[in-house]
Amino acid sequence: MAEFQEMAAEVPPSLKAITLTHVRYRRGDTLGLFLAWVSLVPVFISLGGFVSHFLFRRELQGICFAAGLLASQLLNELIKHSVAQSRPVYCELLEACDSHGWPSSHSQYTFFFATYLSLLTLRRSPSSRVVASLAWPLAFLTMLSRVYLGYHTVPQVFAGAVVGLVFGAIWYWIVNTMLVEYFPMIEESAIARWLYIKDTSHIPDVLKFEYDNARAARRKVATD
Repeated sequence: MAEFQEMAAEVPPSLKAITLTHVRYRRGDTLGLFLAWVSLVPVFISLGGFVSHFLFRRELQGICFAAGLLASQLLNELIKHSVAQSRPVYCELLEACDSHGWPSSHSQYTFFFATYLSLLTLRRSPSSRVVASLAWPLAFLTMLSRVYLGYHTVPQVFAGAVVGLVFGAIWYWIVNTMLVEYFPMIEESAIARWLYIKDTSHIPDVLKFEYDNARAARRKVATD
C-alpha cells in the first residue's frame, strides 16, 4: 500500500483521462494485457455493434436497445455522483481518482447488454440464442478485468452487474410491452421511411427471412 501511495505522489495531477477507453496494465503482465482488451468491450459493442447496426440494419428494436444502453450509462453517472464512493487507493496510478467507483459502469454496461440480448433472443431462432449466450462470459470477464486492473473493488463491480441486469430486464419490458405498440406508427412515419428504419420484431427468424427473400429477389432478376 505504501508503495502505491509513494508512486501516486509522483503522478502529475494536471491531466485527466477518458475512463471508458483509458486502460492501464502492468508491463509484462500477459493476463493484464488480455483483460485490458476485455475492458474495452463496451467500446467495441458501441462502435462496432450499434453504429454498424444503424448503418446497415436500421431496426427499431436495435435502436431501442442502444437507447437503453445510453439510459443505463446516464443512470450509472447519477448513482455514482449520488453515492460518491471512491475507487481503490491506487487509482492515482491509473489516473482515475477524479471519478467515482460505485457502481462500475463497465460491469453495468456489459450486464445490461447480456440481459437485454438474452431476453430478446428468447423468441428468435436457436442459433440467435447461442450467439446471445456468448455475451455472458464477456460480461463476467469485463467485471473481473476492472478488479484485476485496479479500477474497482469487488463490491463496485458486483453493484454494476446487479444494476445492469435489473435495468436491462426493466428496459426490455418497457420496449416490448409498451413501446412496441408504437413501432408500426414509427415505421410509417416520414422520417423512418426516409431513413429506411424498419421493425422486424414480429419475424421469428430474421436471418432466414432475409436469406429467403434475397434468393427470391435474385431468381426474379434472373428470370426477368
